[in-house]
Amino acid sequence: MVTDPTLPAASEPALNSAAIAHPGWAFLLAHPAHFIALGAGSGLSRLAPGTAGTLWAWAAFVILQPVMSDTAWGILIATGTLVGWWACTVTARHMRIADSGHIVWDEIIAFWLVLWLVSPTGLLGQALAFGLFRFFDAVKIGPMAWADQRFKGFGPRGGFGILLDDFAAAGCTLLVIALWRY
Repeated sequence: MVTDPTLPAASEPALNSAAIAHPGWAFLLAHPAHFIALGAGSGLSRLAPGTAGTLWAWAAFVILQPVMSDTAWGILIATGTLVGWWACTVTARHMRIADSGHIVWDEIIAFWLVLWLVSPTGLLGQALAFGLFRFFDAVKIGPMAWADQRFKGFGPRGGFGILLDDFAAAGCTLLVIALWRY
């Protein structure tokens, strides 16, 4: 019998051989990577978990913005990308789904990037950024489709792909906002 080394071993704790289509609180708390990748629970939503994760990112940004400098945001986003790459890789393997919609760290970190780069802006500007980001993340056209299709699978390549299509959506969002402003 040949086993796939990129999938978790059957002996890994709290895992079974079936895919975890709808993770719950026990899965969220079973590993630090799960907690991060599932957006501190925002990804547990059964209805539009990507939107729930993006809303969580928006709320966290509004709370953190008054106490964060540009340098702090840059460090948080860079570090969050690297830690998120690991967390998304591990969580996808444990769920046995290459890019589960419940993994929302990709939405969180990419939307923080959008909000940081469009700041200062008011609630209306943030809402426009939210709508554009969700549109580009959902439709998967152009660069988002390329990233989504090119980097599939388990392991570091798949974890990178989970993040990459959302960074592409962030880039498209920022491009539209930049064109709109000028």
